[in-house]
Amino acid sequence: MNEIKRVVAIGFFDGVHIGHAALLEKTNQRSAESGATASVVSFDVHPDNLVFGGEVKLINSALGREDLIRRLFGIDNVVFLHFNRHMMTMPWDEFLDSLCEELNISHIVVGHDFCFGYRGEGTAEKLEAYCSAHGLGCDVIPPVTLDGRIVSSTYIRTLIEKGDMEEAKRYLGHPHILTDTVHSGYHLGSKLGAPTINMYFPEGVLVPKHGVYATRVCLEGGESYSAVTNVGVRPTVGSGNRVSVESHLLDYSGNLYGRQARVEFYAFLRAEEKFAGFEALSEQIARDADTAKSYFVRHESL
Repeated sequence: MNEIKRVVAIGFFDGVHIGHAALLEKTNQRSAESGATASVVSFDVHPDNLVFGGEVKLINSALGREDLIRRLFGIDNVVFLHFNRHMMTMPWDEFLDSLCEELNISHIVVGHDFCFGYRGEGTAEKLEAYCSAHGLGCDVIPPVTLDGRIVSSTYIRTLIEKGDMEEAKRYLGHPHILTDTVHSGYHLGSKLGAPTINMYFPEGVLVPKHGVYATRVCLEGGESYSAVTNVGVRPTVGSGNRVSVESHLLDYSGNLYGRQARVEFYAFLRAEEKFAGFEALSEQIARDADTAKSYFVRHESL
């Protein structure tokens, strides 16, 4: 058994939205009260993919979720469990026995709709009874609502699919993000007069509506730059169907290839379109840059 006592929030935490924030804030509170380490237990793939045989397109990759949990809530102990058939068919109480023994859990925090174990037979109510019987603390967080709607990852996915990043930000409590390594692309920066970085959505992650967005690009060292980001297939310069994320950084010069970066999406500016050539594309990028600058001037608090 691990000797470090832990207060653990359990869930998938896709998007790490304001509903999840209530769990994570309670976890930090219980950690401060008890002196135990605040921790999060999540899963590498969405359980519904295996349970229902489909594919849930995720708001964030595991890397993105971990980044949000660490950066926004200061919880550095994030554990990802591999969800497979063995875990799917494990009785709910055996799952808890294993988890509590492995992580030396003293307190568990979950959402009101949390279910686990074979056929989802483990419920928040059963968890409370289990914790009471084993001398563990337990908090079940009630639903968090906004504008009369229960905040959920499912609803936020519909907003991102529509490109409505401003509304998604209200439900997330932070901008929608993409975290990835900067890849070598078409080297358009020198041709278009704007530093460009290329990134990709990981497999299984939801792709927003194709188009141009006002964004910020944040680097590992803490630097942050306003940017214009195109999500799509780059019809003017590309010939394939792979979706890329191409960001033109404003007021920046340098080479970012191979560095880790985070793109924060703030507002949809226009649909993706094909231009007659580089000159027309360059002129449009300049207009997009002006639009993005104006957006951030109007929203100085962002």
